[in-house]
Amino acid sequence: MANLLGDDMDEIARYVSDVPPAHYMVKIESFSLLAKNCVDRFESGEFEAGGYRWKLVVHPLGNKSKNGNDHISLYLAIAGTDSLQTNREVFVVYRLFLLDQNNDNYLTVEDGKMKPRRFRGMKKEWGFDKYISLKEFNESSNGYLVDDTCVFGAEVFVCKENFKGGKGECLSMVKSPIIHKHIWKIDNFSKLDAECHESRIFNAGDQKWKLRVYPNGRGSGEGSHLSFFLALADPTTLHPATKIYAEVTLRLQDQEHSKHHSGKVSYWFTASNPEVGGLRFILLSKFRQPNMGFLLKDVCIVEAEVNVLGVANAFS
Repeated sequence: MANLLGDDMDEIARYVSDVPPAHYMVKIESFSLLAKNCVDRFESGEFEAGGYRWKLVVHPLGNKSKNGNDHISLYLAIAGTDSLQTNREVFVVYRLFLLDQNNDNYLTVEDGKMKPRRFRGMKKEWGFDKYISLKEFNESSNGYLVDDTCVFGAEVFVCKENFKGGKGECLSMVKSPIIHKHIWKIDNFSKLDAECHESRIFNAGDQKWKLRVYPNGRGSGEGSHLSFFLALADPTTLHPATKIYAEVTLRLQDQEHSKHHSGKVSYWFTASNPEVGGLRFILLSKFRQPNMGFLLKDVCIVEAEVNVLGVANAFS
């Protein structure tokens, strides 16, 4: 018996189906690396069904806030507020799938009484806190995890209308990620007159990157802070549905005492969100203090460590 992510508890139905999900599938390669790299929640790309946008949400080690320990938690979520603009409440019957790669069929889980679930502004996600136990999932004879790869899927029925056709997404985690460090020495810092200065382009993973420094700050840091970012060099070349998961450390070197100023973050880079960093990375007053070692002989040195851990690509 699985717990539902909801206000009430109902019996659910678990059965095997030979028919693949009609609307969406997401293939996850190197699945074990999700947990290893502390990815406790993965959201798929968006897909359409019944006139609304949806996505799958996977907790590879279970949704701890919903007592999903020792299980995989799997949910269907309505994507964005735009999907609810024309109708504040959307009643949906859905099924969530897991491919048995040994027998080419699907473990299918749905509400036992086919009860429609109400998606609304305050409740955008429904699903199963205990979709499948990790023990059952990891058992090789069951075929759910083969060569560290698994496939989840969904069918979504709004007002009992079918959506024909679908799209998918493949998440590939990097098995042996290599940390790339790029160091940028900026001379004659006090003479920089442009709002933004960019480093030369460098490679990390299969992507091209660059560093951005705003000597007088940007946004909320303007006039008071140094702003510092890592950015995709040309996000226009990235497919709108592609997502790059990377662990990033940005560092300002202390050239005298080696007491560097740094920040670390894990981030999903996309064409629409191509950069990460700090608008208020460091106070300009602190940065300019001679005894701090950040600006020495009008030279500052910044660096980035980029560790690309996974890439999600759409397919049709």
